[in-house]
Amino acid sequence: MFSDTEVQRPSGRHTPPPGPDWAWAAYHPDTERPWDLRLAGHLYRRAGFGATWDQLQQALRDGPARTVERLLRPQGDVAGFNRTYDEYEGAIDPGSESTEGVRRWWLRRMIETPHPLLEKMTLFWHDHFAISPARPTNGAAFGQHVQLLRAHALGSFSEMLDGVAYDPAMLMALDGASNRKTRLSLPFARAFLEELTVGPEQFSEGDVRDVARAFTGVFVLRSRLRLVDREHDDGPKRIFGREGPWTGHDAVKIVLAQPAAASLLVGKLYRWLVSETEPPSEALIAPLAASFAKDYDIAKLVGTVLRSNQFFSAAAYRQRMKSPVEYALGIVRPMEGVVNTEALGNDLANMGQELCHPPTIKGWAGGRTWITDSTLIRRNNLAWALLSGSEPYGGQLDPRGVARKHGHSSTEKTSRFFRELYLQDDLGPAARQRLIGLLSGGESGRGDPVKFSRQLAHAVVTLPEFQLA
Repeated sequence: MFSDTEVQRPSGRHTPPPGPDWAWAAYHPDTERPWDLRLAGHLYRRAGFGATWDQLQQALRDGPARTVERLLRPQGDVAGFNRTYDEYEGAIDPGSESTEGVRRWWLRRMIETPHPLLEKMTLFWHDHFAISPARPTNGAAFGQHVQLLRAHALGSFSEMLDGVAYDPAMLMALDGASNRKTRLSLPFARAFLEELTVGPEQFSEGDVRDVARAFTGVFVLRSRLRLVDREHDDGPKRIFGREGPWTGHDAVKIVLAQPAAASLLVGKLYRWLVSETEPPSEALIAPLAASFAKDYDIAKLVGTVLRSNQFFSAAAYRQRMKSPVEYALGIVRPMEGVVNTEALGNDLANMGQELCHPPTIKGWAGGRTWITDSTLIRRNNLAWALLSGSEPYGGQLDPRGVARKHGHSSTEKTSRFFRELYLQDDLGPAARQRLIGLLSGGESGRGDPVKFSRQLAHAVVTLPEFQLA
């Protein structure tokens, strides 16, 4: 085991030239910055939850541009896959207050999806439009909320925001489920501005009041949206200097016309896809924000970032800490298996990330808060439970079988395979020494190839380097 102080981000191999023009231009491999297994693994960690061996090899053959395009627009029947899982999630008892069914099917979906970037971005928006456990919601309503986020996760943010603003689960979470002319839902309007769009200190109290007035007549009854015309204030309202008889739909458009909205969202996406170690300068994200504000096309923004020099530079490489979901699925997906997602959801909650229940409306703090002495122990235990064949995941992942499938049967070759699969063999000296010690025969499973393969895989995914995305 290692302490949280050992989880150090590398300084990187290349220092990128300064300036947004270079940063957001497309990365083209050259002798100084070759396209290799290391960068392919980096792309799949950020745009998904890790890669299988076949995906890594295809990425090496295709190059960065084609690989990014495939992540954005994968081949195969993605729509059919989503319809099937929508039906599973739709079967959740509409009277249940529990979100465990949604969590279970969503984790299964993340593991099996042919479009990992879509699920990764759905998780991002789940964090942005956070519904905390302090505001319990109906399980079926929450399932519809997640489906709404997924439907727009790589689509139009303006359409997503308009949908979320009238979404029963979100309205209940933000105290917007009963907005009367005589009793305005000011907490909803404040959260709409401060957390979801323009950010703190970017609006006046008058903006808060008139945004709330724009949404009057919006109610949630028995977890269903109700629009009550007699409760809507149709008088003139002034929002960010624009006056008119605005509705909530109008308020969405007016708020998104503010430059601060695009800047806030691009800054959060930078932290999600590029780096959480240093906040980007205003000059760096200004071109992205200006472009995003024109159409709020999420896929176009994400594609620009994933293709960029900045994304494939030392400024991004291993500059994020994996969340519990990213850590667990980063073990499971490369092993080409499916695990008990009811148990996995509980284990992730114990590690600090309870899907469907972010801690506050600000979402999860992320970063170094994921790593403490206790959460590292839980990560180690989860990794062993997933890989060892023990309950509640008994036999669902087969490290030796995956290694042999890809032509690696000897102990030495299996060890190298796991290093390349999970870490693209980019390890520091201490990590290599740890694995050398395991290969020297000091572990109890040395005489049992199946058990020893499990120990090798576990040793790799509990290295400090594997904690980093």
